[in-house]
Amino acid sequence: MGSTEDLDYPQIIVQYSNGFLISKVMFTACELGVFDLLLESGKPLSSDAIAAGLGASTMGMKRLLDACVGLKLLTVEMTQEGALYRNTEISNVYLTKSSPKSQYHIMMYYSNTVYLCWQYLADAVREGRNQYEKAFGVSSKDPFGAMYRSDEEMLKFMAGQNSVWSICGRDVLAAFDLSPFTQIYDLGGGGGALAQECVSLYPNSTVTIYDLPKVVQVAKEQFVSPEERQITFHEGDFFNDSIPEAELYILSKILHDWDDDKCKQLLAKVYKACKPGGGVLLVESLLNEDKSGPVETQLYSMNMLVQTEGKERTAAEYSKLLQAAGFGVIQVKRTGKLYDAVLGRK
Repeated sequence: MGSTEDLDYPQIIVQYSNGFLISKVMFTACELGVFDLLLESGKPLSSDAIAAGLGASTMGMKRLLDACVGLKLLTVEMTQEGALYRNTEISNVYLTKSSPKSQYHIMMYYSNTVYLCWQYLADAVREGRNQYEKAFGVSSKDPFGAMYRSDEEMLKFMAGQNSVWSICGRDVLAAFDLSPFTQIYDLGGGGGALAQECVSLYPNSTVTIYDLPKVVQVAKEQFVSPEERQITFHEGDFFNDSIPEAELYILSKILHDWDDDKCKQLLAKVYKACKPGGGVLLVESLLNEDKSGPVETQLYSMNMLVQTEGKERTAAEYSKLLQAAGFGVIQVKRTGKLYDAVLGRK
């Protein structure tokens, strides 16, 4: 075995220690509107012009812009007039508010909500429960009551989830051929981005978004146009209220919020409601069977600890939950992206 001199410990430690600094630079540039201003300008701008346009200090903005250049979120061109900054293609596509694939809203949710919970990660590890009480002074007993503690916070969360499905939705919905299922319920479908991807990919399908009344109201007002004839809504709490009959149920990032008992309870209700020959599609980020990775999923599981009652799981663990509910033929597809798909049939 080699000595510690053979391992580049300092570089690894520095890289990991700087992780939160890196993300905060990106979040701050989004929040201040740097990428939006550069897109709207249609030309590269000086740090002074950007600072003036965004009402920021020239000194602070110059440092932020240079850090974004270092992170390859901006490029800089040296001219006779000085340094001129422009967006990279990645920033134009993912970090500007107007882009169809914008991740701005999930960035803001992470920056202003998730970060505050993660300040108490050590407490979460010690106590084995979410940290809403310490972070926001609200009860941690009902995670979604805490998550939706204000209309503003609920809207922020829904917009963030929609932005995720704008880049991942088609991958998970195309992992299996879902065209035989024409009557679909999206349980906990939130802002409707996944439902919209579903009816786009499978034009013969109808999707009903089943969610809490206040979530449905916001989805109708903010995210899903009345012209979307293939998308309807059902108000309710799927743990406490009945689940209507359908051919396919989609549970996207739902089971990872809950412990095994709650998952079994929900899946048993879904199985009972499901038409014979129908099924359930689980959309989750899957851990390797030995839980050695992927690192993104391991980090998501830590986030489940600080924000919910659940955890990320392996394909075998989800299959076991499905089997316990009665689902028979179970298929797993890894997409190679952030989220994977597990299909159970009745």
